[in-house]
Amino acid sequence: MEYAWYYKIDTNENIEQGDLIPDCPIVIPPSEIAEGKEPDISIELIDSIILSQSCDLVNDKINIVLVCPFYDLKIFLENLPEDQKSKRAQRKNIENLKKGFLPGYHLLNKSEENFINDYLVVDFRNVYGIQIDSLKTIANSKASRIRLLPPYREHLSQSFARYFMRVGLPQDIVLEGY
Repeated sequence: MEYAWYYKIDTNENIEQGDLIPDCPIVIPPSEIAEGKEPDISIELIDSIILSQSCDLVNDKINIVLVCPFYDLKIFLENLPEDQKSKRAQRKNIENLKKGFLPGYHLLNKSEENFINDYLVVDFRNVYGIQIDSLKTIANSKASRIRLLPPYREHLSQSFARYFMRVGLPQDIVLEGY
């Protein structure tokens, strides 16, 4: 049995975890904030996916919605370091994405019927917060939007949790005699 990855929804529906929000405006704070000075912020448009839990969004339990950027797999591969741009290294990176071995990223399927013509890479290394009413306005201004469906939405959430909950140890275990 084949399970659909995405569903096209009308814009009057609630925003939920897994909704793709193209051209989402994100506030980029300055690298330095000095007391008494006006901060120099900028706004960038990113293709984003909602990571906040649907139950919190639908029940108005949060004011700030977590989103992460996503981009085409082709862009991900183009931005690899030079020493990873060989065909062999790219295939290894793709395989590692598929297996979840690159915890800062998550791979989503393409869907030509939903105009997603390449595989998508979600970047957990950059998490942004956007005010919920602003995000609702942005989402509802689109003619329609694409929603990631279960169980793929839960898989995305689980990948984000694994990345977010990592613990760096001050010292690795040194195995002696093995």
